[in-house]
Amino acid sequence: MSRGPGFIIAIDGPSGAGKGTIARAVAHRLDYHHVDTGAMYRAVAWKALREGIDLSDEEATADVARRARIHVIDGAVSVDGEDIARAIRTPEIDAAAAAVARLPKVRSILIVQQREIGRDGGVVMEGRDIGTVVFPNADVKVYLDAAPGERARRRANDPAHAAGRTGAAVEDVATALEARDRSDRTRSTAPLMRAADAIEIDTTGVPVEEVIERVLALVNRK
Repeated sequence: MSRGPGFIIAIDGPSGAGKGTIARAVAHRLDYHHVDTGAMYRAVAWKALREGIDLSDEEATADVARRARIHVIDGAVSVDGEDIARAIRTPEIDAAAAAVARLPKVRSILIVQQREIGRDGGVVMEGRDIGTVVFPNADVKVYLDAAPGERARRRANDPAHAAGRTGAAVEDVATALEARDRSDRTRSTAPLMRAADAIEIDTTGVPVEEVIERVLALVNRK
């Protein structure tokens, strides 16, 4: 998979902080692969719901993660060969993915897969635990954040997350993001947090290109 040799670049942060936009752009500039690990949890949630599995059943959900062929490289998202890139961007899957991400057995399975994807370098991997758990020795670690109101506005206006949410009110999205943040930060396994050696960038009101350049500058210093 790898285009290596190259660095492992970890980009973490909460929903709406700009991880996807920045990670994709940085990967493109460096000719690296882009990996959205959050899409892997969404994929497991999508498949589990399709099979009628109760997401509170950790063993059954972990079995889905274990046997599913999940592909999330460079914007493509598929499970067992089926394109689900749009299907996993709905409010239902938002909530389901948060529930799945709290299951330690699912996380352990997907973390192994994530490490395999990125082990040779030449990758920009985004998520919530990349710099703390998946690749604690990543060459470059960035933690993106933004004010809650800004994150809600971005998510409400993001076509990639608008499926099934016609005319989404910013207030409704803000409530959903607050619930997701609480779930991510309080889970027992790999909670959302900034790695001690990660560079934090507040993207509130900052032009996308400026954030991209700041991340690329960190890479160039290496």
